[in-house]
Amino acid sequence: MPAEDDKYPKSTGRRRFVKGVVGSATLAGVGTATAAGIDSATAPSGAGGGITQFYGVENTKGPAPRGMPQIPVEVDSEGYLKGIWPDTKTETVQGLEVTLAEMQLGGVTYSSEWFQYCGVQTYPGVDPEADQDNFFRYTANSKYDWQNDEVSEGDKIHVDDFSDYETWGNGIGRDGLGKPAQGSWRSQDVPASGTLPIQVIRSTRVEEMAQNNEWLSASTDEGFMANLNKCTHFCCVPTFKGLSGSASVGGEDKIYCQCHQSVYDPFSIIQESFVALPRTEDD
Repeated sequence: MPAEDDKYPKSTGRRRFVKGVVGSATLAGVGTATAAGIDSATAPSGAGGGITQFYGVENTKGPAPRGMPQIPVEVDSEGYLKGIWPDTKTETVQGLEVTLAEMQLGGVTYSSEWFQYCGVQTYPGVDPEADQDNFFRYTANSKYDWQNDEVSEGDKIHVDDFSDYETWGNGIGRDGLGKPAQGSWRSQDVPASGTLPIQVIRSTRVEEMAQNNEWLSASTDEGFMANLNKCTHFCCVPTFKGLSGSASVGGEDKIYCQCHQSVYDPFSIIQESFVALPRTEDD
């Protein structure tokens, strides 16, 4: 018999699940039917939490319970990409005065609570008052050769880097669907364990989607869209058109998580809900 480490075909790129992933990740699969009980147990320990509606890239296959939250994008006057961060405000929640990040955008209530899962609620960048500039920055060791060859870790993502987005391809799936990059957001000078990973895609399909949709018109810019790149199953980091083995599960033209083979469609943005854990508060 093959060794346990070899139980999954190499073609899938799938890795063995490492036992011991616990805590907030385990709650990823909890349905909203039990939200009231979870909210009452967790809300007093921090800001926010409870049933949260969000817009995200749709999960179309695999064990992930829902899509990954979308990050609204804007291109500044110099061509650099930024993730829109909600306005901060102070409210009284369950008798405690807390600072929240929330705003109206494209007819939708956009909140920092969209990103309070998979332990992200403990990351420095989701603090509404974190001293961050909101620019998207490239990460090292990308799945994309173009990114590894042409830009450096920490560089701000720029629109000019995607000039070939209408024809770009890397031998995985179809060419011309869009050009991707991997990066980080609101994570300057924080430990690697607290980095917010993002997936950026520039595509003509995003441009088309935004034409007659109030939310997408406000949350995408010049064909760019982005999402928090944490799989909602067990918090792995998936990739759009980044792994040839994704074809075995029909994920070669979508965002594919090799850990447990969840697939997400970046060109299907839907509204969903989940039980957000409260952002921890310092004493």
